[in-house]
Parts: sequence; structure tokens; C-alpha cells
Amino acid sequence: MSHKTSDKTNESAVPVLDVSGLKIAYRDRSGSRTAVHGIDFTVNAGEVVALVGESGSGKSSTAQAIIGLLPQNGHLEGGRIRLNGQDIAGWPQKRLDAIRGSVISLVPQDPGNSLNPVRTIGEQVAEVLVIHRRAPRVAAYLQAIELLDRVGLSHPELRARQYPHELSGGMRQRVLIAIAIALKPSLIIADEPTSALDVTVQRHILDLIDDLRREYGAAVLLVTHDLGVAADRSDRLVVLQNGRIQEQGPTAELLKNPQSAYTRRLLADAPSLNVAQSHSPANSVEAKAGRGDDIVVVEGLVQEFGIGGKDGGLKAVDDLSFRVKCGTTHAIVGESGSGKTTTIRIVSAFQRPTAGRVIIDGLDLASLRGETLRLFRKKIQLVYQNPFGSLDPRQTISAIVEEPLLNFDPLPRAQRLEKVAAVIEKVGLPADVLQRRPHALSGGQRQRVAIARALVLDPQILVLDEAVSALDVTVQAQILSLLDGLQRELGLTYLFVSHDLAVVRQIADTVSVLHNGKLVEDGLVEEVFGNPRSDYTRELIEAIPGKKYSIALHQPQSNAG
Repeated sequence: MSHKTSDKTNESAVPVLDVSGLKIAYRDRSGSRTAVHGIDFTVNAGEVVALVGESGSGKSSTAQAIIGLLPQNGHLEGGRIRLNGQDIAGWPQKRLDAIRGSVISLVPQDPGNSLNPVRTIGEQVAEVLVIHRRAPRVAAYLQAIELLDRVGLSHPELRARQYPHELSGGMRQRVLIAIAIALKPSLIIADEPTSALDVTVQRHILDLIDDLRREYGAAVLLVTHDLGVAADRSDRLVVLQNGRIQEQGPTAELLKNPQSAYTRRLLADAPSLNVAQSHSPANSVEAKAGRGDDIVVVEGLVQEFGIGGKDGGLKAVDDLSFRVKCGTTHAIVGESGSGKTTTIRIVSAFQRPTAGRVIIDGLDLASLRGETLRLFRKKIQLVYQNPFGSLDPRQTISAIVEEPLLNFDPLPRAQRLEKVAAVIEKVGLPADVLQRRPHALSGGQRQRVAIARALVLDPQILVLDEAVSALDVTVQAQILSLLDGLQRELGLTYLFVSHDLAVVRQIADTVSVLHNGKLVEDGLVEEVFGNPRSDYTRELIEAIPGKKYSIALHQPQSNAG
């Protein structure tokens, strides 16, 4: 496949960004390590080029190098970074300061850490105008309000007076976009701009970036690990692995006919791009559960939190009911604030509901006290979202997995260690990880350890709280495959909590969709996804990225291009 055809329309024009032979290295105790190995790509005016790849692929390093914000131990080893024809590689920071914001700008990944918590939103947006001497402070503040309106924030005058903590994640990301576009730069680098956002908020933010690109004619370098987002939003793709470009070209062509084995694997592993891989829950529920009973029964669940005043209660969960058959996977989906986390805390007996009841394997949780409650915790175990935060960095993997046995099972030490070794093998880890500590393991290996720790007590139910959302797509696919195998082997029941509907479609048998604490839809995954009854569920499903890939994939050859 030729990748040059897409550039011919712009041959006469100078690319906004022209990266050639870019090498980036990092210094550590053992010397210098090259992370990006001589890569080449361009971005033209009005074009979106997506840099895609997994952790360690070099995509964020490339973005940081372009805007001159590499970490202190990072440096350019070679190559050129031409911005509107001018090579800015090696420019001192003071010179780069003059073009950051005005010619090149960055929309960073984490809106929580990118805004100053003690300054108002209006002050922070106005600052970029003042620094670059585009307006005096009062006029800059008025322009900031206009920019907040432009990026779709309601009541922009009010938002300008507020502080970051008073805004939602989606609102804060819009503020960062307002700062990025304030001076109408030629190039916008969007570094994982929606990875921390709910699916519908993600779509709105990406729509906004797209609208602004069209309006201002800016070039956009979209850095993402999400193949679905890249498929829908980019004109061209650059696929990175271990700091080297595997292939690049027009998005539709590359997705339809990937040349490298790595790209083919990425596409095969991306849940949002593989509707066909989803199982048929109608068959699998019967196959898994047989005539099995409901192991989880939730009836009329209500959880109120007092927020002052006689009638000032907030209903985080409002009259929720669902049932889960033994040996199946039930997903609880919804956006931030939908009540997912509160629900699983109640089902796991970490908090008592205001009303309603939860029955686990015939036990009414309201009746559990003291020792019976402690022993109940063996029956249901949690696997959390972040394998980096849920494992004690000071302990060995052996000690981490053994700890639940010390709390519950008075086994001799030799038997405990034998059980730990067996469960580590069961989750697909080599025995030599047992004496290592979490920092020496990859994200996927850490999540396998977290699953092993949950399994060591032989529970009947695993609650998986966003358990694959922090993982790269191929690692995510491996963990989902592991969970499927363990369920079939051990007869486990899963409560799978997620905001990622593409993953839910792939792994779950049944699903409950929550919105503002209320159940808006439930049933077999195949039926809910195939024929959603509620507007909210339809909106969630519509927002799943990757539709353009499906169109490109199934387009007749004669119409391609």
C-alpha cells in the first residue's frame, strides 16, 4: 500500500509539522536509553494525524519533544522538527515560550492536574492572552469569557469566576481547549485528550476539537491509545511500537488493509472495533448457568446521602433491582455519578443501604454481623481499576497474594505458599514473579496479581471495578481472555463495572444500565445493544467510537477511497 497518495494534494504547501529522523533518549542510572528511533511524519493544515500505540511506544515522548516539554532526563538525540518550515529542534526554552500557545499548543491528558487549583478559570484562560501580549488584563478576561462560551461551557461568566474543583472533568477539559485555541495556533497537539472522560463526554470533546479545527484550519496531532477514537477522528494514522513507526497512511486504507503484524494485532484486540467478536449472550447464559439459581439478587435498593436540611438527601441509588445467575457475567454500566460504585459497595457489604435488600447465595446481607460478616467476605472479592495503586509497593508479590489467607484461612505456611504458587500459575504468571515487587512488573502483570489475590480465597463472585480500563488494548484483551477462561474453569460469577460499553459488549452476558442512580434498562447484552429501549442507552451506544472503521472494513472494494 502506498502512503504517499494522501500527501499529494498538499505537495506544494509546506506542512504545518514536518518531523524527520527524530531520536529521543532518556538518561538513567545505567546511562542513556533511546526511546524513539529516527521517526518521520508530517501534519498538514486542517488535517488530523493520529499517533497510536501502546504504553512505551514513544507517542507521548514524541508529542512532548515537538512542543519542547520533555522531562528533565529526556533529550533529543537527533532529527528535525520543522514547524511551518522552521526547524525548532534544539531551541532554548525561552525561545520556545514565545511560540507555545501562539503557534503550537497542547491539550493535555489530565484536566485534574493541568489547571491551577487556587486560581479562577477566567484568570487561567486570560493568562495566555496576557503572557503573549495580545490584550491587557481586563480585555483578556472578557475574551476569556468569550472563549469559554466558544468551547460550549454553559453560563461562561459564572464559570470564569469558579475554581477547577467546581467543574466536572468534561468542563475542565473544555477549559484546557479554550486555553489551547486562545491564540489560534497552527498546530494543536491533543495528548490523550479524552482518556479520563465518560463516553458521551468524550464524543462531545472530540466533536469540539473537530469543529475548531475546521473553523481555524489548524493542524491536529492526536495522540491516543484508543484505536476506535483514531479510526473515527483522523485523516491519517501513524502506528508506533517501541519507538519505531510500524506503518503510516490514510486512516481508511490502513484500517482496511494493515501491512504490519503489530497493527493487525492492535485492530484485532480493540473491543470498539470488533462487534463481530462479541459472543451471543442468549446462548452463553444458558450454557454457563444451566438451570443454576440466581446467586445475586438485588431488590429495591436505595442509598441516600444526607446533604443538610430535612429533605436534603441525595439518592445515589434509587430503587434498583437486578438478578445475576450463577456462573455468568453481569455488567453494571453508566457514566460518572450514575451509582455504579455505590451499588457494588452495597453488594460487597462495605456499606448498608437506606432501603431494599441484597441476597448473595441465599444470604440476606442485612442479617450479617460480626464473624458471619467477616466470613462472608471470602465469598465475594473485588478487583480494582488501578493495578498501580491497589498493590502495596513494599511487599513481594508472594506476600501480596498470601495476605488474604493470613486474614481468613489458618493454614500452615507451607500450604499457604503452595496455594499462592498455584493461583499465580492459574493467572498465567511465571513463578519467578513471586519474589519481585510491583514496580518490577508491567501493568498487565500487576492486574494478574490483583486477580490472583482475589482468587486465593476461592470466592464464588468477583466484582471487577473498571478492572481493564487502565490497560493497553492488547493487555486488556489478554486479561479479558484470562477472566473468561477462569470463569469457565472455576464457575465464577462476575459483576463487571465499566463505563466502556465496547468491553461490556465483549465480555458480559447481561447488563444493567444506570443513569443518575436509576435503572434505565436491563437484560441480555445482545438485546440491550441490538435494540435499546431508552434514549440514554441509545446515546451511550452511539458514542462508542470505531464506527468509521466498520464502514471502511465493509465498504466494497470498488468504492474504496
